[in-house]
Amino acid sequence: MAVSVRVHPSPKCLFDEPVQVRVSGLSPLQQVTMKASLTDEKGEAFRSFAFYRADGQGELDLSQSPSLGGHYTGTEPMGLFWSLTPGTPFTRLVKKDVASSPLYVNIEVFDGHGTLGWLPEQPLAASINERWFMKEGVRRIPVREGRVRGTLFVPPGNGPFPGVVDVYTIQGGLPEYRASLLANHGFTTLALAYRDYDDLPKYVMNFDLEYFEEAVNFLRQHPKVKGPGVGAMGISKGGDLVLSMATFLPDVVAAVATNGCIASAIFGLCFKNKLVCPGLGCTASHIQIADSGVADIIKSTDEVNKDTMIPIENAEGTILFIVGEDDKNWKSKYYAEEAIKRMKEHGKDNYELLSYPGTGHYLEPPYFPFCFASYHAVARTYTMWGGNAKEHSFAQEDWWPKVQAFFQKALNK
Repeated sequence: MAVSVRVHPSPKCLFDEPVQVRVSGLSPLQQVTMKASLTDEKGEAFRSFAFYRADGQGELDLSQSPSLGGHYTGTEPMGLFWSLTPGTPFTRLVKKDVASSPLYVNIEVFDGHGTLGWLPEQPLAASINERWFMKEGVRRIPVREGRVRGTLFVPPGNGPFPGVVDVYTIQGGLPEYRASLLANHGFTTLALAYRDYDDLPKYVMNFDLEYFEEAVNFLRQHPKVKGPGVGAMGISKGGDLVLSMATFLPDVVAAVATNGCIASAIFGLCFKNKLVCPGLGCTASHIQIADSGVADIIKSTDEVNKDTMIPIENAEGTILFIVGEDDKNWKSKYYAEEAIKRMKEHGKDNYELLSYPGTGHYLEPPYFPFCFASYHAVARTYTMWGGNAKEHSFAQEDWWPKVQAFFQKALNK
């Protein structure tokens, strides 16, 4: 029998869906090396390797067989995907064109246990997994309404659907991949730009919460959105922005803050021509440089106090805090604990907490490769994000469906 690699249930899937990789036609107990590779839109190559042994029938199922070495060990059905490593250090995998093309993951099997730097010239067999970001019927609609700049993703069907505003990091631009993936699961999702995109300013002193209010109102009034309230989700700087939205905008009835801050980090926040949250500063002299040459900035952010905290106790909606306990960007666990402490002091219990050990700052949807360090838009240098690959990747698989369940419960009352 010829050796073959098969991806189940289909060679085509959504990016956040798991697949089962099987190899058949091997010799009984044959030692093999599995390799996965992809090339991103910038031409950056990502690769992963793992060493396996076939069973007595010459078959290999990555959902049942343990890796004996390589980029990961143990039984990890999606290990080849989350352990993909960039050829250029400190590079994150980012998908910009979510509508017209997938990411192609080439999966190959080689005879023997090679090394991470050497494999036989020809694989025994290969297969390609197409990982898409929009399922058939999802609509992608560019938004340029008033001041609002972004992209709306509308699920297929009559609707209306729960509405969610997706606010990303301070890096600027308009990342759409998380919003597009969420729309696949039945949410009308607005990927909202707020810096360095289209005619939005590249440099700001303070952010204007009325801009975010305008975006919330745009989403609420859309015919494919089930009201009266909407949700908001954000990571990093986006995390404190959605906490502010939940605090000051009553129509935001559910908020997910992933590794956010309880203060308005770096930039102040204005609302109705008033500074409602001063910017939490940072001290550059507290930045440390690791042996790898990458900056460790966790001690650079100034300490929060009651005067700098977002008055989160005023939020009427439900808030889900998501924390990577090994976050090296800032003290996410401490910030979430301080926020919850403040809410409890005011008799509030409208919060939930997901806290993940061994997990860093950049929590993405499932199966995005782990990134320990990359370029930081504010620090303007390569910085650590923290975490380790296996535990971080477990967190990414765990938080994503829980966020969907959280929004479904809060927005379908």
